Amino acid sequence: MGTTLQRKIEQLPPKHKAEVEARADELILEELSLRALRKGLKRTQVEVAEALGTGQDTVSRMESRCNMMVSTLDRYIKAIGGEVSIVAEFPDRPPVKLTFDDMSKDLKTEQ
Repeated sequence: MGTTLQRKIEQLPPKHKAEVEARADELILEELSLRALRKGLKRTQVEVAEALGTGQDTVSRMESRCNMMVSTLDRYIKAIGGEVSIVAEFPDRPPVKLTFDDMSKDLKTEQ
């Protein structure tokens, strides 16, 4: 019978075990759904709905979507206290960070 990952982690020296667990926590935070992010910030759907000026059912639907407009995502993230930025990556140059506020300003000046 093989050894489980958990057993291997438990056998590590305390320092290494702490490093593995810290990195695992970092990786988990990088891949959160909106629902998990909201819960991690200890916010309820009702609180987010109030911040958005919508109903709790709308927040529930937003959290269930796999595809949404950037403006909708921006409103949701701002309602839980964050900011949205988009990173464009190109093979021959460093990543470019775009923020939603910058995009909104650019659209207004082009009109």
